[in-house]
Amino acid sequence: MSTSRASRRQLISGALLYGAGLTASHCVWAQSPRYPARPVRLIVPNAPGSSVDTISRLLGQQLTPLLAQALVVDNKAGAAGAVGIDAGKVAPPDGYTVIAASSSSVTVAPLLQKAISYDPLKDFELISLVALLPNVLVCRTTLPVNKLSEFVAYGKAQGGKFNMASAGPGSVSHLAGVALSAAAGFEALHVPYKGGSQSVGSVVSGETDWTLTPAPVAMALVKGGRLKILGHSMPKGTQPLGPVPSLAETLPGFEFTSWIGWMGPKGLPPEVLELLRRQLTLVLQTKEIREGFAVHGAVPHSSTGEAFREFLARDIEQTRKAIRLAGVQAE
Repeated sequence: MSTSRASRRQLISGALLYGAGLTASHCVWAQSPRYPARPVRLIVPNAPGSSVDTISRLLGQQLTPLLAQALVVDNKAGAAGAVGIDAGKVAPPDGYTVIAASSSSVTVAPLLQKAISYDPLKDFELISLVALLPNVLVCRTTLPVNKLSEFVAYGKAQGGKFNMASAGPGSVSHLAGVALSAAAGFEALHVPYKGGSQSVGSVVSGETDWTLTPAPVAMALVKGGRLKILGHSMPKGTQPLGPVPSLAETLPGFEFTSWIGWMGPKGLPPEVLELLRRQLTLVLQTKEIREGFAVHGAVPHSSTGEAFREFLARDIEQTRKAIRLAGVQAE
């Protein structure tokens, strides 16, 4: 869809809204000459340089010409993303604040932090998924395995002494690793670190044996020959990382994929939701986004709001099961 066609549809939508019988909040939005009439704030509940931040900035660069307004990234990190998500929850539902949510901040954090009050399925308007981030199974280069079946056999022979690194208790790498070892039928010794860089570094040095970690943390080390990669966690038949096989090819049904999606405060006008969803779908199809995401091991993925909601509900249930397996308690 061309930018001019998108603009014509926006004008038509705005005209229809102006004359319709709307709620008070929608009327305020409809009376604006055009949406967006000023820059849009994108809350990123992660630190600058994180995968969520980087992907959000790539999208912002491509969306700005279509929206004819800047998309301003506002990093609000803290409490595993809860600080930023809370800030988005209480923002006015006028279309000028959207949130870059992720599996860490929206799925994992509410299950592990008792202080979190938001319900991701009830308290927000879901705009669209924007990216799927496979977790990758990587091991030290000296481990005598080259494919998943060998890895599983080796793990079973270690008698519970197969050291698994993670970014910390309750992290995605912890939960994904526990789910993998359970599916494969071996016991792993969990070795937690303070963050993904440290946990992956421990595998590089040989301090630990393996980790199942978000791709952006590990792929540069894989390409540099400092880690072996044995598979990715997306469904069988997908190829987010070229020739790297899906773990589901050896462990049928296994999937543990991280994600990034955009949502807004509850009550966001449906016209705003539709416009943002449509423009996101356009930019996610561009060469610039495909290539930019690929550098970080991310796969562009748009969706309807309802499909996002169904995906999120499944992700929450899968994560709840992994938390029980890991024996992690909410604090």
